[in-house]
Amino acid sequence: MIQIEQLTKSYGQDKGVFDLTFQVEPGETFGYLGPNGAGKTTTIRHLMGFLNPDSGCCSVANKDCKQQAAEIQKFTGYLPGEIAFFDSMNGYEFLKLLAEMRGMTSTKKRDTLIESLDLDCRGKIRKMSKGMKQKLGIVAALMHDPDVLLLDEPSSGLDPLMQSRFVAIIQAEKTAGKTILMSSHSFDEIERTCDRVGIIRAGRLVAVEKIADLRAAQRKKYIVTFAEIQAAESFAASDFEILSRVENVVEVAIQDNLTQFLAALPKYPVTGLDAAQLGLEDVFMQYYGKEGHHA
Repeated sequence: MIQIEQLTKSYGQDKGVFDLTFQVEPGETFGYLGPNGAGKTTTIRHLMGFLNPDSGCCSVANKDCKQQAAEIQKFTGYLPGEIAFFDSMNGYEFLKLLAEMRGMTSTKKRDTLIESLDLDCRGKIRKMSKGMKQKLGIVAALMHDPDVLLLDEPSSGLDPLMQSRFVAIIQAEKTAGKTILMSSHSFDEIERTCDRVGIIRAGRLVAVEKIADLRAAQRKKYIVTFAEIQAAESFAASDFEILSRVENVVEVAIQDNLTQFLAALPKYPVTGLDAAQLGLEDVFMQYYGKEGHHA
């Protein structure tokens, strides 16, 4: 449904995207991870037809993103990272204007989204908080029931409760068969909604992985409490990946060496052992820290 082939757009000083190639299948939710300046927004703007690539191409539903941008935008819901509103309008007036431009005849989905996000549309947009404006942008992007969603940092500015409600909305869109490309800094959000994730670093794709595979590759963090500080120091000096040591408590990361770890523990006076799963963020940092690792 979304195809990007050797896309390059350089802004100089190693800024932009370079030889970017990946695709999103129909009905798939694809997470796009990377820090600010990595190229996520540049990628999404190309898909919307807002930018001309230096080389390469991209398409949505087999339509060229530059030549057929107007057609693509008819069946696409777009949420930019920085939303521009008509600040003199109230929320309802803004949504009514968009609905008229799109030829919408029903407000059912709009009203459902407004209720789900607890959005008060009566006030002037210029007086809305960042979170309220973000909710308004989400409603605007989804209310015409588009087949494709391009969402740039969609939960930015939302409080934890609203982030959870947004995840539920995306899960419902996914169940309805929508194709979704979503950039995010929220690893929990990506983990809960996406089928695959692309990790971008300095404009270059460093990995594309299935979320299920990333979960399987996750390391476990064990918190080991020793009877004495000397034992903790001795264990911390071993070959295991030590995350931290505070007095007699050591945090260690274990992945493929669980047998060795369990065999080593009886050599020390251990008084406590707790396990905690390291999240997708930890996996992301593994990829992001690999110099020269390209997909």
